[in-house]
Amino acid sequence: MDLQESMQSNGPVEGGDGFQKETNRFLNIPLDGRVMIKAGSMIAYTGDITFTGKSSAEGGITGFVKEAVSGEGTPIMEAEGNGHLYVAEQEKKVQVLELDQGESISVNSDDVLAFESSIDYEINTVNSISGMAAGGLINVYLTGPGELALTTHGDPLVMTPPVFTDPDATVAWSANLSPSFETNKMIEIGQTSGESIQMEFTGSDGFVVIQPNEEGSVTQSQNQ
Repeated sequence: MDLQESMQSNGPVEGGDGFQKETNRFLNIPLDGRVMIKAGSMIAYTGDITFTGKSSAEGGITGFVKEAVSGEGTPIMEAEGNGHLYVAEQEKKVQVLELDQGESISVNSDDVLAFESSIDYEINTVNSISGMAAGGLINVYLTGPGELALTTHGDPLVMTPPVFTDPDATVAWSANLSPSFETNKMIEIGQTSGESIQMEFTGSDGFVVIQPNEEGSVTQSQNQ
């Protein structure tokens, strides 16, 4: 195999509709219209695509922010045009989901990568004193129809409630669940680890998606 053939073996797969995983960490979006992507996630594109957001002090596009009641939000860019758009984030693995009409999911704002413009989204704050102590939790509430892509550190695990999870390792949960926060009083006061606070999901229906890495960790391991 010569150099060109070797390089082409890692090239994008042409054809097909909908969100396509080129590798575990690259998402290919065949675009003919509009799509919403996380600000800063664009790696490359072909064709004629424009990006809409807000201008940064450095002159780039950082994405506009849809705010929660708390005044916090998540930066989202709108990409519009025709071509192929390639997005990724910090070598995190890409997970593609499809929502039916009226179907909803709540995703940690750090883990939203892209979603079709047909999906409605709202920014929610998980409110509680314990949640504030954990640094707060901003989630994106997405309602179909349409495809969406989220990112995880390593391979995700889907749990069925009742279950307790670390907020920093919690990626998403089904819309019918309403988590609460619990404080582990056995952990010494002053402890900064996320294990001192857990999210509690009750009931027997729905799902919770967790990842083998804490999003708030100082150093993130890159799992193969």
